[in-house]
Amino acid sequence: MEKSKIDLLYLTRMYKRILDEIDVGVHAVDDSGKTIIYNKKMMQMESMDLQDVIDKNLLDVFMFKDDQSSTLVKALQEGKETSNVKQTYFNNKGREITTINNTIPIFSNKELQGAVEIANDVTKLERLIKGNMTKGSTKYTFDHIIGTSPAIKEVIESAKRATRTSSYVLIVGDTGTGKELFAQSIHNASERLSGPFISQNCAALPDNLIESLLFGTKRGAFTGAMDTPGLFEQANGGTLLLDEINSLNMNLQAKLLRVLQEKMIRRIGDTKDTPVDVRVIANMNEDPIDAVANNRMRKDLYYRLGVVTIFVPPLNDRKEDIPLLVEHFIEKYNDRFQMQVKGLSEEVKHSFFEYDWHGNVRELEHIIEAAMNIMMDGEEFIMYRHLPYQYRNKMQMKERMMPISTVDTFMKETGDVTVPLKEQMELFEKTYIEHVLKKNEFNISKTAKLLGLSRQSLQYRLKKLNLEVNN
Repeated sequence: MEKSKIDLLYLTRMYKRILDEIDVGVHAVDDSGKTIIYNKKMMQMESMDLQDVIDKNLLDVFMFKDDQSSTLVKALQEGKETSNVKQTYFNNKGREITTINNTIPIFSNKELQGAVEIANDVTKLERLIKGNMTKGSTKYTFDHIIGTSPAIKEVIESAKRATRTSSYVLIVGDTGTGKELFAQSIHNASERLSGPFISQNCAALPDNLIESLLFGTKRGAFTGAMDTPGLFEQANGGTLLLDEINSLNMNLQAKLLRVLQEKMIRRIGDTKDTPVDVRVIANMNEDPIDAVANNRMRKDLYYRLGVVTIFVPPLNDRKEDIPLLVEHFIEKYNDRFQMQVKGLSEEVKHSFFEYDWHGNVRELEHIIEAAMNIMMDGEEFIMYRHLPYQYRNKMQMKERMMPISTVDTFMKETGDVTVPLKEQMELFEKTYIEHVLKKNEFNISKTAKLLGLSRQSLQYRLKKLNLEVNN
């Protein structure tokens, strides 16, 4: 074989390999509209095989909506380059596909030879948007919040008082404490019960998509933009829950603040404002003071949102609720798995009270579910051996952290008097927190960080243990 032919074959294979490795779809047609290049990413995006498309006319394979035409065909007809055009069409099985396309006509000696399209898949992204936005699914009320501890009862009472008005609410709590339960309960006990309830996780999507999702778009604002109402318009007359509000960038926080203050929204690309009547409830998993200090939240937005601020306590601060929670979760998974589990063994009960629940109520539920998944038929009690490996490993590490010598020293310093375990644990907790506070000159934020607690969790413990801090 001649060297030139070998070089051409090598180059062809190399180009094909490169096209199949890149993370964008590439689709090229000749001047008649017949496909000549169709890379691996494009196959994945359109759920098509190479033989379904290659050497076939584009319009014989794909279907387009009445108000849209193929961007590739348009490039052949008009000979013009287009950028960032949103296109929705259907493959040969009728499956809907949405892409953002850059389309380039190919000329040789001023004659049109074909066109190539570089496509980015937004079908999955739009599904993600829908998946992270829930509408009208408020199944929780205050009756669903389990616990009789003073910590949780105080928060429930505060939340119930917030149902009397339409003031904005900021719910603060560690991950897994049940912030959305409180948000839905407030909505369902308020006058807005008959209105929509829409929930959106602000950390789940890029900033540019969040902005159009919140405020909506006007047709023609950008290529492919349609008249689309945002979440504020969709939640009109009801409640909009913004989860992880501190994940929004500062520019978006400023725009959100304007909406909260003026109760007016302006769609992207529009020139007129639209009034909205929406109660905003915002969730965040860090202390708002820390978020403001570290430039993750605007101070004015915090003051505006925090008209009513509810701190949901971590499970470590209400361990007396563990038996009720366990009972609830066992009942839930008994029903789901068709089992007859009666409860926990004494060893497991003891370990649950000793464990540091960094994952809070959600972690407790996952551990119960995991344990019940591996129980044998006929077993009635969750034993220590049923618990997940990660849990047992953490407990072993915890047991190694306090050597006997430390316990002996503490007992001598406190009079070596034997008292009930709960009282002794509280005394040790108080002594240790006081020690770390003094070491850090009573700085709450530094102390909380060293103890592995949130700021609000430490403040709750100070109040519970009657520790006064003068800082």
